[in-house]
Amino acid sequence: MTYCVAMRLDAGLVFLSDSRTNAGVDAISTARKMTVFEEPGDRVLVLMTAGNLAISQSVRQLLAEARDEKRSLWTARDMFEAATIVGDAVRAVHKRDAHALREAGIDFNVSMIFGGQIRGERTRLFNIYAAGNFVEASPENCYFQIGEAKYGKPIVDRVVSPSLPLGEAAKCALISMDSTLKSNISVGLPLDLLVYEADSLRVTRFVNIDEKNAYFRMIRDTWGQRLRQVFGEICNPEWDAGQPAEFPLARDEADRWGQPVRARRER
Repeated sequence: MTYCVAMRLDAGLVFLSDSRTNAGVDAISTARKMTVFEEPGDRVLVLMTAGNLAISQSVRQLLAEARDEKRSLWTARDMFEAATIVGDAVRAVHKRDAHALREAGIDFNVSMIFGGQIRGERTRLFNIYAAGNFVEASPENCYFQIGEAKYGKPIVDRVVSPSLPLGEAAKCALISMDSTLKSNISVGLPLDLLVYEADSLRVTRFVNIDEKNAYFRMIRDTWGQRLRQVFGEICNPEWDAGQPAEFPLARDEADRWGQPVRARRER
């Protein structure tokens, strides 16, 4: 499995992916999930994948090999056309492999985050599904997650908005990843982090993060310590309704919600 998160902000884009892949607890290996298609001064496109590794690698290979064709990521007029090209590649792999996979009892399972900027338009971000269709990020929903998303979602929901600076967004993405690493063994280091500044049309901020990375180690230590600190600062529930409390848990008056639902004992 994997975890990938991407954010589309006023200042640019943030992409973060892990690199763990597994076919069971005794078959764990590393495979990088982020691929960059860059033509400096013209376009920067980033693809992150989750799901069946063989499927996602086939899709990436089709996209990379189409460099000299008339319709490719290298020649797309805008990001919508580029996202359509990625979706078409997913459908091409499905047409080739889905029947054989089905006969082997394997689902056609792949999901992708695709984003970037082509000269002449704004940054855009898409979530592409196994059917090759996609949705685009909006100001109301400016981020996407794929893979093991649930553990890292709470911090992103609370922090991320389009006006968030890129540095803070990168920090949020790393905390989201750390929460996922803590709770799910199918996600693992190293990580790929790419921060794209709007209108730069080139990759300027990229890092591959392993267990020795000083900043990520600081994130892991500090986030855990601060969570425990904040937890300890929140008052315990006050059950004695007769005692004054700033945030009483129990209500003074009894109502129909004041008692648990009790099963009747048959006699």
